[in-house]
Parts: sequence; C-alpha cells; structure tokens
Amino acid sequence: MKNKKTILLSIFCLISVSVFAQKKSKKDEVVTIKTDLGTMRFILFDETPKHKANFLKLADEKFYDGTLFHRVIDDFMIQGGDPTSKNAKPGDRVGNGENGYKIPAEISPKLYHQKGALAAARDNNPAKESSGCQFYIVEGRKWSKNELAKQEARAARKLTEDQKKVYETIGGTPHLDGSYTVFGQLIDGMEVIDKINSVEKDAKDRPEKNVPMKVSVKKMKKKKITKKYGWNYAA
Repeated sequence: MKNKKTILLSIFCLISVSVFAQKKSKKDEVVTIKTDLGTMRFILFDETPKHKANFLKLADEKFYDGTLFHRVIDDFMIQGGDPTSKNAKPGDRVGNGENGYKIPAEISPKLYHQKGALAAARDNNPAKESSGCQFYIVEGRKWSKNELAKQEARAARKLTEDQKKVYETIGGTPHLDGSYTVFGQLIDGMEVIDKINSVEKDAKDRPEKNVPMKVSVKKMKKKKITKKYGWNYAA
C-alpha cells in the first residue's frame, strides 16, 4: 500500500511539473531595439538557452542602452553591442570592446541566417564561442538556386527546402550558417535594418552619424505575439 502511495505521489508530481511547464511556456519575451531610424522587435530561441539568458540579462541591466550599431555592411549585416561605443565620437575606434566572457556555441541547423536573424558575433576561436555582448542582425540578399547549390557544396551543409525558399525570396547570409550562433529572429521592423544599412559609412564601415540603441524586454503571451506580429511558434 505504501508503495502504491509513493507511485501515485510520484505521478502527481510529474503531472504537476508538466502542467507548470506548460503554463510557464505560454509566455515569451519580446526584445525591442529602438533607434533614431526606427524600432525592431525580436523573439529569442529556446534552442539557444545560454545566449537567450545572457541577452535578456544584459538588456535588463541596460547594458546596451547608448551603445552603437558600429559596423554596417550593405547586403550583409548591422553589428552592435560594443560597450566602448557608448558616446563614441566620430573617428573613434570602436568594435573591439567586450564584457569579459564568452558564451559556448549553440549552433543548430534549424536556426539559420535568414534576413532579420539575430546572431552572436565572435572572434576566430576554434570552439566558435560567442562574444558575451556583441551581436549582429542579418540583412543579406536574395540568392538564386545555382548560388545556393554552390554554397552548399562549399559548406558541406544541406539546406532544407524551406530554408532554400527563404534565402531565395526573402534573403540572408547562408555562408555564415554553421559558423555563428543564431539565437533570435526579428518579428517586426524589417525595414529598419535597411534604413540603418543605407546610412553613410566611413572606410571602416562605421556610420558617419552615430546610430545608438536602447534595448528593452517585455513578457507577452505567445498567442498575443502570434496575433500581433505573426510569429509562428510551431515553425
């Protein structure tokens, strides 16, 4: 009888944990990056828990507020998150600032460099560990079927048919897949990437006029995120 009670108690605990997890997962964080050129919103992937937790922590600490999009390359990406870029004057060297630690790579073939992807910058370390703070947002370009086939051959990586379709119709940077951790995706404000990328840059790809950011996080129901921004959690 005692054993039966123990088993029933264990089952009840498992059910309780499962129900709690389901309730907990009904909400998600929406990350907002505001700039003078517009506002972008992102969701962060549960498949990259270390990167997600780190970005949310830094955003909560206001680490990114006042930092610049310091590296902007047409048809490629916009990069930011360098703490030394805060209040940087024109001509100041920026881009090498860090926050003292790296994050283990969380690279997944399911998470790829489509336009609007949020990914972690890194140096050339062999483990592909990410910067603890610097990130980039993909602009990229559209790719033809032949270009994607050549890219797959060089990268020895097979793209899914859905991924190919996205690269062909929306665009991205498939040559970065497998080398950097993608940990989020833009869900609102795609045109802002293009606006930032269209500004005048100097020889080091830094915007001539500073593009500072302010980052905030808001917890929302997943159903509301889907309804408001069209993000499909089942995808």
